[in-house]
Order: sequence, then C-alpha cells, then structure tokens
Amino acid sequence: MIELQKVSKIFPTPDGPFSALKDISLTIPDGSIFGIVGMSGAGKSTLVRCINLLEKPTRGRVRISGLFPDREGEAPDLCEMDPGQLRQARRSISMIFQQFNLLMQRTCLKNICFPMEIAGVPASEAKQKALELLEMVGLPDKAESYPSQLSGGQKQRIAIARALASNPKILLCDEATSALDPNTTRAILRLIQDINKRLGITVVVITHEMAVVEEICTHVAILDHGTLMETGTVESVFSNPQTEAGRRLVYPEGMRIDRLPAANVVRIAFNGGSSYEPLIASLAIDCGVKVNILGADTRNMDGKAFGTMLLGLPEDRAEAGKAMAYLKGRKDLTVEEVRDYHG
Repeated sequence: MIELQKVSKIFPTPDGPFSALKDISLTIPDGSIFGIVGMSGAGKSTLVRCINLLEKPTRGRVRISGLFPDREGEAPDLCEMDPGQLRQARRSISMIFQQFNLLMQRTCLKNICFPMEIAGVPASEAKQKALELLEMVGLPDKAESYPSQLSGGQKQRIAIARALASNPKILLCDEATSALDPNTTRAILRLIQDINKRLGITVVVITHEMAVVEEICTHVAILDHGTLMETGTVESVFSNPQTEAGRRLVYPEGMRIDRLPAANVVRIAFNGGSSYEPLIASLAIDCGVKVNILGADTRNMDGKAFGTMLLGLPEDRAEAGKAMAYLKGRKDLTVEEVRDYHG
C-alpha cells in the first residue's frame, strides 16, 4: 500500500514560492491500477515523482508497505531514509515516461539488461530475464534491434520491459501513452492491465485523459491546482462526481447538472448497471410513457453504464408520476428532480 500523508511541495520561483502540491493525503491499495488525473498544471507529475522521491516533498510523509519484508511495524517513511535505504527502496519502484528514455546506442535486449547490470545480476541471468520480458511485452523478435528502428508503441513496450527487469512492486506511469496514437494507446493500456493482473504489480497512472482512466483504472484521484479534489473507485467517481473539477473532467461537454436542477425534468445517474438495457425504450414499453432526452453524457465501461442523462417528463402529472416511479424502482440508477430548468 502507498500512503501519502499531507504531502506538500513548494518550488522557489523568481516571483516567490509556488505551491505545486497542497496537503495531499491519499491511499493507493496494493494491486490496484490507480489513476491520478487532472488538467495541465494540476500537479500530477510532481505528485508521482514524490512517490519515489525524485522530488522530495517539502512537508509530509510517503509510506510504502512491503519494501522491506524483514521489517515489522509501520511502513517506513521514504522522506526519512538515508541515501542507501532510498536506493534499496527504489528497486521496488519502476517508472515509465512519455518519451520512453531508452538508451539509443544499446539494443533492445541490452536496454532491458541495463538495470540488472547496475544491480549486479550475472550477465547470463540478466539476458535470460530480458528475453522473457521481451516475450511478455510481445516483441521477442526485437532483441537485437535498436530503438531508432522501432515505432513509438514498440519503444514504450521496451521501456515497460526494462521497468519490469528489477521485479518491482510498483509501476509508475507518467503520461506513458500521451505521445501515442489512439490504437497504440489502447494496446499499451491493455499490456499494462495484463501485467497488473499477471504479476500483481500496483500501477499508478498519471494522465490528463479520462479515457485512459476509463480503460484500465480501478481507482482514481482528481487533482486541481495542486489540491486533491476527490478520490474513490472509478465507478463511484464517474457515476457521481462530487466537485466542480470532477464534473469538468467526467462531463467535458460542460453539462452543469447542479445549475440545471424544472418541473417535469429529472436527472438520472447511471451507477454501473448493464449498458445493454435500453432504458428509454423500456420506459415506453413497460409504462407506455414517452420522455424527451434533453441532454446526456454517458459511457460504457466493460458493459456497465456510467454517466448522466437529463429527461423531460410528460406534462400530465399522472404520466410523469408513473415515469418517476418506474425510474426510482430501477436498481443502479439515481434519480433526482431538476428544478428551474432553463435548457
């Protein structure tokens, strides 16, 4: 488990101190794929670099359990470790980046071997492990190729293989798919998801794209100008974001539900029910009531429906009441009236 306790980071600037992170407290469960999302300048990359202390927090604690299996008691605070202890801890924390950071003068095989060389792993053992990792990332035929001969997606696969060479417990991904086209991005995300399931590695994904969070994450935290706005499972945050920052990211089309609360208008939130059940058609068939869709922002995640829909009910009170009763009787839906609607 990764636990950040009141982590702040202040950078000196010519215009005075700049607070990049402000009292961030966050728990990342073991084995999760945890998304940290926000707009540019939200503090995402600074936060992930505080997890492995590439940036040392100005204040706060960073505790990671399981780094030293022989120790008992509370997980150690990385901020209090001496350089030797920190080097040992970092062997369990790997990182991949947007720009791959491969050594261009080395073959793919030797790129993957590099961290094992530094750790003193015998050359024959390192080569065997590197070949296994090439197989895992789907590039067994690229052992003797150089990075300049690879596509962007292939370079990121080699970077992932290199990150796995040290048998990490944690994989940090800092905008790892931002430089890739959509199809390649999906393939890399599926690879990361497969690695998480196969090896049980905790994955922290830094991104500004909600589609990335939708694709693979189990949990998400939303940052805005260095402040943690909300956190929870992807299902809970996507079905009912609690903050303005969350609504901007989950509903990028700008549906401001909190400012649209009229007679005979209701907001429904889909909370993870089957995305294959046609709600409006069912309402018409089961109740004989026709409604208008005034606005919608919904998404299908692994066959589950999330998001919101704004419905206009019939003016007839009996018909509207019948529709409301039907909607409120459906599981995996949250229904609320929207007053003073001015659509």
